[in-house]
Amino acid sequence: MIPVLVINSGSSSFKYQLLDMATERTLASGLVERIGPSTGSGTGLGVARHTVYAAPVGSATGEVTGMPAFLDATRTRELPIPDHTAGFAVMLEAFASDGPSLSDQPPVAVGHRVVHGGARFFEPTLITPLVEINIDELSLLAPLHNPANLAGIVAARRAFPDVPHVAVFDTAFHQTLAPAAYTYAIDAEVAASHRIRRYGFHGTSHKFVSEAAAAFLGRPVEDLRQIVFHLGNGASVTAIDGGRSVDTSMGFTPLEGLVMGTRSGDIDPAVLFQLSRRAGMSVDDLDDLLNKRSGLLGLAGSNDLRDIRAAIERGEERAILAFEVYVHRLRGYAGAYLAQLGGADVISFTAGVGENAPHVRAGALETLGFAGVEIDHERNESPDRGIRVISTDASRVTVLVVPTDEELEIARQTLSVSRA
Repeated sequence: MIPVLVINSGSSSFKYQLLDMATERTLASGLVERIGPSTGSGTGLGVARHTVYAAPVGSATGEVTGMPAFLDATRTRELPIPDHTAGFAVMLEAFASDGPSLSDQPPVAVGHRVVHGGARFFEPTLITPLVEINIDELSLLAPLHNPANLAGIVAARRAFPDVPHVAVFDTAFHQTLAPAAYTYAIDAEVAASHRIRRYGFHGTSHKFVSEAAAAFLGRPVEDLRQIVFHLGNGASVTAIDGGRSVDTSMGFTPLEGLVMGTRSGDIDPAVLFQLSRRAGMSVDDLDDLLNKRSGLLGLAGSNDLRDIRAAIERGEERAILAFEVYVHRLRGYAGAYLAQLGGADVISFTAGVGENAPHVRAGALETLGFAGVEIDHERNESPDRGIRVISTDASRVTVLVVPTDEELEIARQTLSVSRA
């Protein structure tokens, strides 16, 4: 076994996953939430959930993709969890009592998801005190995420002081963007002073999916022009040429780009001036509007595409318009990235919506026949799981559904650094 622990820390919660990298199989996963003195609902208690996975058939041969298989046991506890350090103690207790035992088989490394690496971090990085300082300093660019990621790092290094810890940055995959792709057309001195540029996000997922697509097709990733749609409550699309990100929809923050669950995506900046001047909205009001009350929620009253699909079937015009706006933006980016790449060999859909909403996939690509994209509607509607082709045999562009596995990608990158 080669156990690697992956941590994804938020401000009042963290998720974890233990993987055996000899087989890339998930051994256990968990969620510790409601961390802090005032985050509980009524009881004031935190919640810790720990799941242990049984070995799937075929695991002895290593024929495993890293996806959790048959559930063995899940245990949920409510107890005080005042801070992340206490949360990690709860996690260690869960491993000790429910398994797998970290005393018998401690992790060889711990990988951490960090949202923003700015222009400093372009690859997975061994965490040192200096790296922690840099992550903290980059909180200026990601005030909601980097401090929480750092809190998890600090607590994890206390819990596992004798193993390497590695930061894997959401922005790193997009550090290959050319200046023409990442530069905003504003005053250059202002942009430089405040580090205003496009950074891109969801990089771990885009990297995993593009490489998984190439492996599935039996072709070197260096030979492929790919477009990857990561469609969840947050959504982004990336143009990938030869395994390198050349353009991506999210920008300085994850707000730019596609219509999302609660985020507006692209919008004329002058709208903000108008709302400030005419509606008296403050900067915080505008931030809340565009990040939490826009997107599908703002248009249809729900950020769940299943609810919107049901409303469309009832003939509700608000839901119909929301879906049309959503897929219109998808088509626009698909066309733009076909132009940037000079055509595509592969288009992949991933994440919650991308993997489970055939009507979204069909809508996004229905006008792209001119570029050699042909969807097989029976394949697209199939309930099959796992990586699969949904284009016709005659399509010049292969269209895939590729389940993402960001934890596995973080574990892979963590292991590569810790062994270097």
